[in-house]
Amino acid sequence: MTAVTLLTQQACGLCDQAQDTLARLSAEYDLDVCPVSLNSQDGRELGMRHGVLFAPGILLEDALFSYGRLSERKLRRELDSRSRPGARS
Repeated sequence: MTAVTLLTQQACGLCDQAQDTLARLSAEYDLDVCPVSLNSQDGRELGMRHGVLFAPGILLEDALFSYGRLSERKLRRELDSRSRPGARS
């Protein structure tokens, strides 16, 4: 299972797109998606620690994957590489 943290904010179209993409990919990959508001204390701390400049921020296993518009193709490549034998988890 891959832990995915989605750093979001209200009224964010890119956040909605990222949530839709992650929901769709959850049907294909074993993802544990946890949305966290950048307006919360935890969200601000995660954003600062990982250098998320604007929403949405995507963390995979507590490491920055991307921020801004989520590329489904890039995320699929990363998830596929993690599912190969000997890949990091």
